[in-house]
Amino acid sequence: MLRRFPCLPIRIQFGRACARLLFRMPVSTAPLASSAPSRFAFWTRRFAAVLVIFILLGAIAVAGGRIWLHRALQVSLPVLDGNIALAGLQDPVRVERSEHGIPHIIAANMDDLIFAQGFVTAQDRLWQMDMLRRHAAGELAEVLGSNFIQHDRLQRTLQVRAAADRAITQLDPQERHWLDVYARGINAFVDANLNRLPAEFRILGYTPRPWTARDSLLVGFAMAEDLSTGYPDKLNRETVSAKLDPALQADLYPVGSWRDHPPAEGKPDLTQPTPFEPIPLDSSQAALRTPAHTQDLLALQHEIATYVSHYRCDGCTAGSNNWTISGAHTANGHPLLSNDMHLALGIPGIWYEADLEAGDFHAAGVTLPGVPFIIMGHNQHIAWGFTNSDADVQDVYIENIANDRYQTPDGGWHPLQHAQETIHVKHSSDVQWDVALTQHNGIPTPILTPLYPHEKRQLALQWVIYDPTNASAPFYRVDKAANWDEFLTAFQTFGAPSQNVVYADDAGHIGYHLIGKVPLRGTSGLAPVAVASGNYEWTGYIPFDKLPQVFDPPSSIIATANARITPDDYDLPITLDWNAPYRNERIWKVLGTDKKFTAADMLALQNDVYSDFDKTLAQRISYAVDHARNPSKRLRQAADILRNWNGQVTIDSPAPSIVAATTTALWPMLLEPHLGESWKLYTWRARSFALEQIVSDAPMRWLPKEYEDWNEFLTAALDRGLNTSRAPSNLASWKWGDVNRLEIDHPLFGKTPLLRRLIGMQTGTGNWPLPGNGYTVRPGLPKNGASERFTVDPTDPKNATMIIPLGQSSNPLSPWYMDQFQSWLHQGTLPLPFDTQQTSHTLVLTPQ
Repeated sequence: MLRRFPCLPIRIQFGRACARLLFRMPVSTAPLASSAPSRFAFWTRRFAAVLVIFILLGAIAVAGGRIWLHRALQVSLPVLDGNIALAGLQDPVRVERSEHGIPHIIAANMDDLIFAQGFVTAQDRLWQMDMLRRHAAGELAEVLGSNFIQHDRLQRTLQVRAAADRAITQLDPQERHWLDVYARGINAFVDANLNRLPAEFRILGYTPRPWTARDSLLVGFAMAEDLSTGYPDKLNRETVSAKLDPALQADLYPVGSWRDHPPAEGKPDLTQPTPFEPIPLDSSQAALRTPAHTQDLLALQHEIATYVSHYRCDGCTAGSNNWTISGAHTANGHPLLSNDMHLALGIPGIWYEADLEAGDFHAAGVTLPGVPFIIMGHNQHIAWGFTNSDADVQDVYIENIANDRYQTPDGGWHPLQHAQETIHVKHSSDVQWDVALTQHNGIPTPILTPLYPHEKRQLALQWVIYDPTNASAPFYRVDKAANWDEFLTAFQTFGAPSQNVVYADDAGHIGYHLIGKVPLRGTSGLAPVAVASGNYEWTGYIPFDKLPQVFDPPSSIIATANARITPDDYDLPITLDWNAPYRNERIWKVLGTDKKFTAADMLALQNDVYSDFDKTLAQRISYAVDHARNPSKRLRQAADILRNWNGQVTIDSPAPSIVAATTTALWPMLLEPHLGESWKLYTWRARSFALEQIVSDAPMRWLPKEYEDWNEFLTAALDRGLNTSRAPSNLASWKWGDVNRLEIDHPLFGKTPLLRRLIGMQTGTGNWPLPGNGYTVRPGLPKNGASERFTVDPTDPKNATMIIPLGQSSNPLSPWYMDQFQSWLHQGTLPLPFDTQQTSHTLVLTPQ
């Protein structure tokens, strides 16, 4: 050992002699007093040598890591051809893959079909499925570490996992059966591929636990949480309202608009919305003015925004479009149906395309990884598509609690329940978290107060998913329906999330129905803020046949886009917080022309980027500059650009950049004088329409005192917006595509430059300009957009089209990782396979 490594016995001799051995330095005979230059040269050479060694070791480590990761990705690619024997099958199942990796699964019976669906989905999306269930259950810290403790505390407080545990025991037996069969297919894939699991599992060092029926409910509840989380907005509004008089509140919180077009109305409703009714606040609510309370709300708002795609910046609301027109409006005389659901964009995308066939069962469209059957799409006879309704399905109750007991609405007292939650944390100690629960109508309702450290009141959350009778997985019956009556029957028990569904069939009919459970409150109706339960206690749900609906309307047009869906004479409360009306209005205007539409026209409408909101503000801003005193040359150029703009939010136009910058500057200038830091808590869905009305009406109550009129104020907002946004001196060069760019990435591979380099390829997108914005039919938002685009003539289902943003696979080495991206980005679409067509791969799953 000493002969091989002469420098190891450091205590014997480490100085110049050891250095000579390492660096082959000649022996110096010069006196020590004159050796300063040689010592400097020695240490310089030594440092350089060590640096070279570290660089070489780093390069070796990176190369080795890249080889290891590339190998992990390579071996985890799914088997696409040949035969795989699996226990649990009754008969062979064929899996034919299209050129874009879309599986056409053909089975002899339904059990084998759903088993195979679970197996095939796991081939491409297993880690995503595991993350979805862990996200809902609050179990991310167990595999991702301490940075996710706060997330898990939030989810454990919301009791989503407990809700799924209760619901699975009361699920319809047939629906439970399909979830169990699907779970067996997923577990069969895991068992057969323990040494070939997706690379994410190997990087994080864990193996997924077996899939269960409850896990599928958790994935569904995650979608419900994403689309129906409203309690932060109620607490935000409570704080904002405590600082404003009724007139200012009415301006900020409109309920519907004159631009709305509910699906059951034959022509646009040009009347003004329902008059504003101020919500009385008690003394505890009126005192919500402390900076600490505001910071609590902002902190949780940020936490929710990290994981819930709909939680909002201005214009960033997750929305969707769907419409259907009868043959009276089409070139071939047959109905057309289109749908594009707007959700958070990520790698992989939220949807997985599939074509499922067994006997007389045949449906194609998108599936939700972790849940069986087709969620949105078509079968041989009908087609359907969804948008979010934004129904109010949560309430925040102010509870009276003393000595670990809570007071019920009838004045009685009952002991609090406690859920003791253990959060496992990777490489750290477990975290214990106590969740106190009250009950309303026998349903446990968690206390949210620990999420807000400065909140003095005890706040309980009521939510439709807490009622186990609302759990439903009806998509076998939906996928199999052959007509409107069967379709509606399938959805009668559907619980959450509340959705607008449009329908078309091969007999020429079209229809619309709101689905999902919407609570009926007591005598006080909807509560946009936290309330004492009392008159707001839930008394049931709106009966299914009383929900908004229409079948074969005289206009032969049906469309929804998250805006108000209730006609003027509808008397049951759905929500006070409808989405902005602009997309819906645009769709109705285009479809209401005399044109005879084709599928290509439907795609063009899905990619339409006209914004009447931006156009209206552009005209008002340019007018303000024209009438302001001494505007600068730069502001006059901005006004010229805005006044000549056609409202098309294209990537080469500077006008959208100018309007967006002005709007961003305008909100704090309007709100801070009244709300201070709390202005950031203003999160109304229709805030864009509120701003349009305020700017158009120019009420003196909103004009800041330092400005003599609204023209000066809007000109100042324009100037501040341009300066804050660092707009170029020549505004004509400030293209929207330079400002608005796609920002999506893989949740693991894209998080660090090291992993990007190890993969040696692009893992995400960030270099592409986006047309559109939050007010255009085509949503152009950096992290939120069309999660799919779908169009079908139900009389010709084999020629349906669909595209998803990226691809079927979550593996960067797969040819289906991002193969749909360029078509999606550039307004294209692709065929949606239905029936046996040309295939690129065929796999046969056989009974073992």
